[in-house]
Amino acid sequence: MRRKTEITVNGNPVTLAGDIIQAGRQAPDFKVLDGDLNEVALYGFKNKVKLIASVPSLDTPICDLQIKRFNDEASKLSKDLIIIFVSMDLPFAQKRFCHENGIKAVKTFSDHRYADFGIKYGVLIKEMRLLARAVFIIDRNNVIKYTEYVKELANHPDYERILNALKGILK
Repeated sequence: MRRKTEITVNGNPVTLAGDIIQAGRQAPDFKVLDGDLNEVALYGFKNKVKLIASVPSLDTPICDLQIKRFNDEASKLSKDLIIIFVSMDLPFAQKRFCHENGIKAVKTFSDHRYADFGIKYGVLIKEMRLLARAVFIIDRNNVIKYTEYVKELANHPDYERILNALKGILK
């Protein structure tokens, strides 16, 4: 499914593939690639609370700040939390970015091969083949507890709201 959305890039609406994901439903499984080109699926992170952020590219200023903030703040909340960033960046570029920036608490995965995450979570920007900025929190039973689709690609997500939602789920 493709839909014109309220998501914008520099104020211009874009078309997203897939459906909007709602809190309360089972999280769709997906296939992405790790830094060594191995396939990884959501259900490989059983019994963990998952914060998943989709971003256009780690090598952009907003994404750079976003991953660093979650690496610093959210990673301190619980050992039961895994923080995942998904982008269309090549796995090698993600690996380089994390190494150069000391990102150790966040796992980065590439959706460039299949766009499976992008379509299943409704964040694949058709016109650019990039992912829209969004955040999903999924509980230990793979139920979606929080979603945020950032309206303008160049804006930050609501960090305080995300961190408060995480704290509530991790209790």
